[in-house]
Amino acid sequence: MVDDFYSEEEQWERVKQWLRENGPWLLLGVVLGLGALGGWRWWQERVEQQALTASATYSQILEAFERGDRTRGMSLIDDLRRDHDSSPYADQADLLAARSLVEESELGKAVERLTRVMNKSRDEQLRLVARLRLARVQLAQGNPDIAMATLDGAAPGAFAARFEEIRGDVLDAKGDKPAAVRAWRKALETDVDGSVDRRAVDLKITDLLADGIVADDAPPAAAAPPTETPAAQAAAPVAAP
Repeated sequence: MVDDFYSEEEQWERVKQWLRENGPWLLLGVVLGLGALGGWRWWQERVEQQALTASATYSQILEAFERGDRTRGMSLIDDLRRDHDSSPYADQADLLAARSLVEESELGKAVERLTRVMNKSRDEQLRLVARLRLARVQLAQGNPDIAMATLDGAAPGAFAARFEEIRGDVLDAKGDKPAAVRAWRKALETDVDGSVDRRAVDLKITDLLADGIVADDAPPAAAAPPTETPAAQAAAPVAAP
């Protein structure tokens, strides 16, 4: 009877032949795999280290401003932007710098910082925050049309109420008082998280209405349904059980 299976010796010879033919490729695959794994781990460690460095620098920036050392704070912000341009900490630092610049009436420089965050940040929320603040600065510069274009340049998302508040300010500056009131009222209606200073917005609306500049065109409250008199109730047919 002829055995259908190879003997152990024949099997081993076939294995050795296969290894001679494919061994170098296997070794190369292992080397490449280990190299890729090592490279990936090195990259992860580098990213983590850069994030830690950026975070530490941002903390130093906050400390500098808390001490009132604006010069040191602005210098650190520029260092952070240069060394970690793609970090969200650099974007947050630019927002902080813009606020400081506005306080010093350096509105043009603030516009540069805010525009950079609005256009380049990888964080959608930071982009929207920068857009809101940019529109305010542009309005402060006396450019309501540019501010309106900035507001219209992106969907507001979760910042809808704040967008409408600033839109009302822009419309007011442009002289369209009725539209301003409508925008402010919409800001109050869409403010679900308390992000809008409701008292301040109410005062803006009240001032225009009190001065007679704008008619109160708010829709009247729905009338309550009439209440039946006892006699009418008694005369009403009784529903069958």
